Amino acid sequence: MIELEGVPELIDPVMVAAFEGWNDAGDAASSAVAHLDREWKGEVFAALDAEDYYDFQVNRPTVWLDAGVRKITWPTTRLSVVRVGGDKPRDLVLVRGIEPSMRWRSFCNELLGFAHELGVELVVILGALLGDTPHTRPVPVSGVTSDPDLAQRMDLEETKYEGPTGIVGILQEACTHAGVPAVSLWAAVPHYVSQPPNPKATLSLLNRLEDLIDVRIPLGELPEDARAWQVGVDQLAAEDSEVAEYVQTLEEARDTAELPEATGEAIAREFERYLRRRDGGGPGGPGPVPGGHATADGTDSASYLRDNPAAPRPKPQPPKPPQLPSTDDEDPPAED
Repeated sequence: MIELEGVPELIDPVMVAAFEGWNDAGDAASSAVAHLDREWKGEVFAALDAEDYYDFQVNRPTVWLDAGVRKITWPTTRLSVVRVGGDKPRDLVLVRGIEPSMRWRSFCNELLGFAHELGVELVVILGALLGDTPHTRPVPVSGVTSDPDLAQRMDLEETKYEGPTGIVGILQEACTHAGVPAVSLWAAVPHYVSQPPNPKATLSLLNRLEDLIDVRIPLGELPEDARAWQVGVDQLAAEDSEVAEYVQTLEEARDTAELPEATGEAIAREFERYLRRRDGGGPGGPGPVPGGHATADGTDSASYLRDNPAAPRPKPQPPKPPQLPSTDDEDPPAED
């Protein structure tokens, strides 16, 4: 049963969702929603019952101490609401959770129930996948929808993808069948430096979301974090000649592919974003391997790093480099 008694009447609400797991390379998408929640001080008004959707041997609960009292945090999906001020205020319903382990159709129906009760006008689902993109270039963010009319009206791609999918794809299709306009924004994360966090990809998702729903998003320290991340990856790549050569090959392929896209319209769009920020001021097959992430061809990250002759690759096709080491101070724990 959906209880929404504590939620005020919303203004032009948009639901923005992201899920940790296969759809969230570099934690870029979930970090974007967490940033919105933090900057606008979101208030949680609902949480899905973890027992219904999660395998606790895959996503384990955590124990913590609160004033000496042991408490448990269960893996789940939470909904919060934030109000974006300015000349045209509107509300965002933020959905942040973990990709469910089971009962995906019921999971999506429950989220759509919230969307219906709250009068949500648009659902935007954020995702991130591993791709052949160099870390030295702007992070590509593609906007896709299953609705041809919405694609034309909002200048989006009509999805033609076929293959394995995650909860992002399932929720988008559920929205389409329910008559709720839905868009997915996908950031491409360099597969050779896939360890989270990736603030550069998070920043790109937020910039694209800002354009899509016409709100001003306060970025806080995120631009500086993105610059620091790139400097760190530059240093790691420079220490390995094979990786440096691979990155250069990706840069050449990317620059060649994007040259026709450097149109006056694209340049004007970037310039308008710059002016807004300068003048605006304040805030306004088989299933995936556990721990893997989605890739551009729909496989999981573990198989992506192995030879896969059937997978599409950019031309010229570079040799696969070794994965850059994690920048974390501690080694990650071994998997069970």
